[in-house]
Amino acid sequence: MEKIEEQFANLNIVKRSSETEEPAYLLSIDTSKAVRGEKENLVAVLCSNGSIRIYDKERLNILREFSGYPGLLNGVKFANSCDSVYSSCTDGTIKCWDVRLASEKPVQLFKGYPSNSFISFDINCNDHVICAGTEKVDDDALLVFWDARINSQDLSTTKDPLGAYSETHSDDVTQVCFHPNNPNMVVSGSTDGLVNVFDISVDNEEDALVTTCNSVSSVSCIGWSGKDYKQIYCMTHDEGFCWWDLNHLDTDEPITCLNIQDVREVVNLKEGILDYLIGGLYHEKMDKLFVVGGTNTGIIHLMSCTISGLIHVTSLRGGHAATVRSFSWNMQDDSLLTGGEDAQLLLWKPGAIGKTFTKKDSMKIASSVSQRVRVHSNDSYKRRKKQ
Repeated sequence: MEKIEEQFANLNIVKRSSETEEPAYLLSIDTSKAVRGEKENLVAVLCSNGSIRIYDKERLNILREFSGYPGLLNGVKFANSCDSVYSSCTDGTIKCWDVRLASEKPVQLFKGYPSNSFISFDINCNDHVICAGTEKVDDDALLVFWDARINSQDLSTTKDPLGAYSETHSDDVTQVCFHPNNPNMVVSGSTDGLVNVFDISVDNEEDALVTTCNSVSSVSCIGWSGKDYKQIYCMTHDEGFCWWDLNHLDTDEPITCLNIQDVREVVNLKEGILDYLIGGLYHEKMDKLFVVGGTNTGIIHLMSCTISGLIHVTSLRGGHAATVRSFSWNMQDDSLLTGGEDAQLLLWKPGAIGKTFTKKDSMKIASSVSQRVRVHSNDSYKRRKKQ
């Protein structure tokens, strides 16, 4: 633990993104995968104006920008084996762009069913299957699937779904996350409080459902962790944290490793406060799960996850001036990218000489943009809980 504490404590800001004509909250970050020995060097950022910006990682200058107009984009993910970036869209599509092209038009479009509005998605580790989650319409909240492979016999840029799961969530599907190594395993989370694990190699939805975990609140973040990624974790919109071990599914051991209804009330920070959770970080080399949170003034807190609770490891200060919304950790060079409500994208590296920057003020955003970054309503879940 001392090694990881030193590693994170040594992080210094080496680059800050340049000013943009239209400042926006930076909601989600993904980095390109190293392809054929090439150095990973592209960063895709989802912005609160509903667009995706592509940055050069080392310089943090914007190379191009993609829009879902007239729909708004949700989530951003690079393919694992090529220079393509994906995002789900409120217009009922998943859009795919080739980041090497200057064209603003998607190179592929994955169409959903009528009335679908996609608010979450992921692509599996071999780039064969896309899964997207919808907002609830009438009584339907769906997980929709597509074949993402390009068929040389059919070069159409528009693809229809392979099918959908409709029985396992009763409210907005806010999160979808494929297993890092197993292309058939996917976990989904919803404002109904449920976190479902599926094996999509099985024919029907009922049999594909491996297990259901209950977070007892609206799900804001999910991910995989542990040796061979046999564990899953979840964060909620009211700052709760759950951690489950799938190794115990067929044993008498409890599947729940940790269940904290409000992390802010129980975590013991060395100094300062915790206002919110940002996400999880599984450190493969150390076989350790970390939880990342922060303060409304831009301080980032790193906490180690243990079966006895969350333990504060270190804090990063002097970077952001407002709420931090997103981060991306690079296991190869131990660098960290962070983005927030001050419209800043920061690159942190260990042992680097910290550069002095003037912190930007928090943005004053228009009401229309406030609606864009709303937390998904969990009123319906709360009503059910009271019954």
